[in-house]
Amino acid sequence: MNTLAKTMTAISLSGALLGANHALANDWKDQSHDAWLDGKAETVLLMNTNLNSFDINTDVNQGTVILSGKVANEVDKELAEELVEGIDGVQMVENELSVINDKNSTDSSLVSSMTDAKVTTVLKSRYMFESEVSAVDINIDTKEGVVTLNGQVASAAESDLAEAIARKTDDVKRVVNNLEVVQS
Repeated sequence: MNTLAKTMTAISLSGALLGANHALANDWKDQSHDAWLDGKAETVLLMNTNLNSFDINTDVNQGTVILSGKVANEVDKELAEELVEGIDGVQMVENELSVINDKNSTDSSLVSSMTDAKVTTVLKSRYMFESEVSAVDINIDTKEGVVTLNGQVASAAESDLAEAIARKTDDVKRVVNNLEVVQS
């Protein structure tokens, strides 16, 4: 084999190895991101006191979170999905949770109060993960889909952001923003 042929063979092998290394690096990066999202989803569900998160399993594939397991009712199923949807980096949620005991669904006032509790919980979680909103200084009250925000914030922008997050939350019919802007 002459020198030119050897050089061409070496260049071809190097290109193939670089391509394989690039593919492995991207695969590792995707798997790491999915593992990070899975941990974050597990944490968000675990921190929520309205859910029995030990009966909810999460799996992540290319940014899609798959929820499986069992919950007590439809409201808990929706709550788990909304909490996970609010995580940065989640592309989509496939909610495969099974409802094991939804006998309360016939009582509309109970469903309404459970939905209101779900909305409040989702908002508290979203504010907690939003760096531009001081979650500890905002009180959230939800009644029949109307969210009332009370407390103190550092700027009008923070107040507007808190209101916008509330408006974009499922099952919110209206937002009453009573947040007071206090300069420190």
